[in-house]
Amino acid sequence: MSRSAHPAGPRHADVLPEGHYTAPPTDLNALDAKVWSRTVARNADGAVTVGGIEVARLAEEFGTPAYILDESDFRARCRAWAHAFGPDADVFYAGKAFLSRAVVRWLKEEGLNLDVCSGGELTCALDAGMPAERIAFHGNNKTVAEIERAVTVGVGRIVLDSFQEIARVAHVAQRLGKRQRVQIRVTVGVEAHTHEFIATAHEDQKFGIALAGGEAAEAVRRALALDGLELIGIHSHIGSQIFDMAGFEVSARRVVGLLAAVRDEHGVELPEIDLGGGLGIAYTSDDDPREPHEIAKALGDIVTRECEAAGLATPRISVEPGRAIVGPSAFTLYEVGTIKPLEGLRTYVSVDGGMSDNIRTALYDAEYSVALVSRASDAEPMLVRVVGKHCESGDIVVRDAFLPSDLAPGDLIAVPATGAYCRSMASNYNHALRPPVVAVRDGQARVIVRRETEEDLLRLDVG
Repeated sequence: MSRSAHPAGPRHADVLPEGHYTAPPTDLNALDAKVWSRTVARNADGAVTVGGIEVARLAEEFGTPAYILDESDFRARCRAWAHAFGPDADVFYAGKAFLSRAVVRWLKEEGLNLDVCSGGELTCALDAGMPAERIAFHGNNKTVAEIERAVTVGVGRIVLDSFQEIARVAHVAQRLGKRQRVQIRVTVGVEAHTHEFIATAHEDQKFGIALAGGEAAEAVRRALALDGLELIGIHSHIGSQIFDMAGFEVSARRVVGLLAAVRDEHGVELPEIDLGGGLGIAYTSDDDPREPHEIAKALGDIVTRECEAAGLATPRISVEPGRAIVGPSAFTLYEVGTIKPLEGLRTYVSVDGGMSDNIRTALYDAEYSVALVSRASDAEPMLVRVVGKHCESGDIVVRDAFLPSDLAPGDLIAVPATGAYCRSMASNYNHALRPPVVAVRDGQARVIVRRETEEDLLRLDVG
């Protein structure tokens, strides 16, 4: 099909019965720096490059779909977080966002710590050389085997998520002749302005021990009384994709109140407070995330002010950015397959991936941007819905966006800000093969997580 062989979809969003756009962008070739990694640009020929390499070359060498990870951007974000919080605080990269052995090595080299939430993530971290003392272990239901390994290798902290886990970790540590450093995760009753499934600090959910009703205070009593545990602080995480710092202020006030109560009851000032992660990134031009230095100052000021009011020494602060580091550092590269215009509605653009490589749109109703990256175009904008190739009507990658009306099969399009959770949550639905992760830096590209093969699928099928 030629680029002019199919009728274009609607040019303006005012004919759309649902959606977020009111008018098309003035320049479809422009790349908003907020949603793309630092080295992404268009060259003189109109093609998009990353790390000095044209995306068409990446597609030819590594195939599509593929996650393209800008290593320089990732490392720069690590350094920005480390510098913003300084030597008197700890930055733990949240490995659940995306983890590989290469990423662990980058974190180690850039001075960040790492939090993991499964035995598999712990294995990846240790295998890639992250010192155990720089690892925090999360999770609401850690198995005995996972706890045993974490205690044996000497992880820097285990975050306790329930009364049962307090006893379980203490028992394992005593049996192994260890004294394990721990924090208690509390739910502080803050309702983060985010999707129901990623709001984590209200009481009606699976994580943490409630501050309300005295449960958290009782958890502290039990932890302090057990010889196998060294209680070093309190942990709080209020949700994900958060832009408003007001929730952190309420959370910090309540956590510091618990620290004061611990001092008054036990004569102990716990030395650390972990405020979790969840800081938002820009998925579209409408998003306006804060910079690490702004976040660091805001959190530091909040904790210092509350501690001064309570007569406490300011504890060492920890934070856990994951999405905020890796999210903007990667994009997903797709090839356009079929184009289906619906007069008066929108044009459906099908790509060679979908919900198997990005479940977030279907799961969270997440919003994304999209751009034509294999060439520039002066064609008028058309309203599109980018969809995948899976047998699900909910297989949507980008719900509503604009692409040039001369878009054609074989064009390459890219969805930015897919570094977090897309590869981590990828699946083999419809026996799809999970895409590779290709790291790009200074004109060089290399696979750090290879593409799955049909042999990989069959190897697990022992029937």
